[in-house]
Amino acid sequence: MQIFLSCDWGTSSFRLRLIDAATKTVLAETLTQQGISATYDAWKAQQRTDRLSFYSNYINEQIQQLAQQAGKSLSNIPLIIAGMASSAIGMKELPYKKIPFVIHPQNLLTDIIAGSPSFPHKTILVSGACSSADVMRGEETILAGCSINSSFNKQLFILPGTHSKHILVENKMLAEIKTYMTGELFQLLSTKSILSNSVEQENTNTKANDIFLKGVSDATASSFLNNIFHVRINTLFNTMDKKENYYYLSGLLIGEELKQVLNENVELVTIVSSGNLLQLYHAALSALNKNFTLLTEDADKALINAQTVLFNHYQ
Repeated sequence: MQIFLSCDWGTSSFRLRLIDAATKTVLAETLTQQGISATYDAWKAQQRTDRLSFYSNYINEQIQQLAQQAGKSLSNIPLIIAGMASSAIGMKELPYKKIPFVIHPQNLLTDIIAGSPSFPHKTILVSGACSSADVMRGEETILAGCSINSSFNKQLFILPGTHSKHILVENKMLAEIKTYMTGELFQLLSTKSILSNSVEQENTNTKANDIFLKGVSDATASSFLNNIFHVRINTLFNTMDKKENYYYLSGLLIGEELKQVLNENVELVTIVSSGNLLQLYHAALSALNKNFTLLTEDADKALINAQTVLFNHYQ
């Protein structure tokens, strides 16, 4: 069995998986909240260990957990890392690869770090991509594992998240990147602004879908800055309770992001995500959809697809 270690190290989270390369099956997995930001702060706070060794030591701790799950040593197993590990606060900063380029895992910018006695894992560190006006780290690897539909000249991929990415693909070339701070702004408005007193998270509200879609619809009809104040008005006038307002605010923000898709001349839109975010974005785009085909892909599977290609390529 050929196996490798798949790592997705974001700003606020860390995920490590043991992958069977032949079947792309996850054999073991660990997930922590030790993102790159927290790791960088911890490294800066100490004076003893160089940056690469410090980050590698943390990865090694997580590899040992996977070894216990798998019931065998994982020494010398190759490691592939996507995400913020190649950033200025990562384990080793790499430049962004400039677009356009043909979307394929082998076309991503990578750096090979040889194994050592203290960290016996050849490491393939994947860098991000940039245009003249925008950047991404991590999403380029996910995109490289997605299906590019050759029947369409233009295909838009949407990767929801704290900083949602809209990635335009033209004739299999990565042509444009646009970032929307949707998730971060929702967090700030719902917890730090005057609107925090008007919302309350609730995951079982039967009205959630209708209320969410009202927010999406309202976002397309008028000014965003005016719309978000309506969240406060809803509670002042008792037109929505706080739990309903939570979904309404979500709909306003996601609707504000996705109404930009209506201005794109694309025939195919693919949402690359999973879980609740996938459902919300699919519902919103289905409500807005006028002229494009809507598809979905699982982001975790796409990441593993791309990293498996890289594993086979660098053997």
